[in-house]
Amino acid sequence: MENYDIIIIGAGGTGLAAAMYAARLGQKTLVFGKNQGSELPIGGVITTTNLVENYPGFQKLTGTELAKKIEDHARSYDLVTIKEEPVSKVEKKSEKKFIVTAEKKKYNAKAVIFATGTKWRKLDIPGSKEFENKGVNYCALCDGPLFKGKVVALVGGSDSAAKDALVLAESCEKVYIIYRGEKIHPEPINLKRVEDNKKIEVINNTNVLEIKGKQVVEEITLDKIYKKSKNLKVSAVFVAIGHIILSDLAKEMKVKTNKAGEIITDKLSQTSLKGVFAAGDVSEGAFKQLITGVAEGCTASYAAYEYIRRE
Repeated sequence: MENYDIIIIGAGGTGLAAAMYAARLGQKTLVFGKNQGSELPIGGVITTTNLVENYPGFQKLTGTELAKKIEDHARSYDLVTIKEEPVSKVEKKSEKKFIVTAEKKKYNAKAVIFATGTKWRKLDIPGSKEFENKGVNYCALCDGPLFKGKVVALVGGSDSAAKDALVLAESCEKVYIIYRGEKIHPEPINLKRVEDNKKIEVINNTNVLEIKGKQVVEEITLDKIYKKSKNLKVSAVFVAIGHIILSDLAKEMKVKTNKAGEIITDKLSQTSLKGVFAAGDVSEGAFKQLITGVAEGCTASYAAYEYIRRE
């Protein structure tokens, strides 16, 4: 069985930053890079962002570019190993002795960091499952170009939804943002961009009831009349209605979580179970951004290092 000082589960920006910092502290570190339950690649959710303008040191770059820089930084340390395997179980046998069961074998660790993040919350209406990847999509950056010159709908009202709409507007003829609330609520800079974009139209106080089509998406049914009809012709439905916390592995260890499923930590990212730490979107916190996740990842690694060296 391979032995490591710290095992990090999850290889988004948070997990990779944690690995980098752990290596700087002289800790032999293993990162499991196939995000547990997520459809995202190494680099995590930031890879689905078209434009990043709020990460210090980089005035403007794509999410994929930023994720690659963080990954390359982590890989530059000989003490960091990244394996693309899903983890099925984490067990604490005693203080500073954890066994992590992955797809191919088991690994020993003195401390564990959960950086598993989240996965997309799926739309649950008639047609949403039937037409997934046939017009129902969750990644605007990945799949938007497939609908160049087409009319599409986007369900959601958050900042992520607004940014997705702006990405779609680059290639699509028309983008309808359909939001159940009074008004979409992105960051002010993105709200202005949406309002100024002639390709984007917001339909508030409205729900999508059904997605219809033969082989692919052809139209949606709304719960209110819009332009004399409840049916709206679209070629795709993009969904941005939030995320589900990926904390099941931690819950199986009896690590405490809140009602939302977020792992509860102290200021040093320590969970309710000694030697187990959590950082990034999987942990409790109101503000979830890459910049905060990276900071939490570094904090978790330092706290894990202190835990390991403590007698």
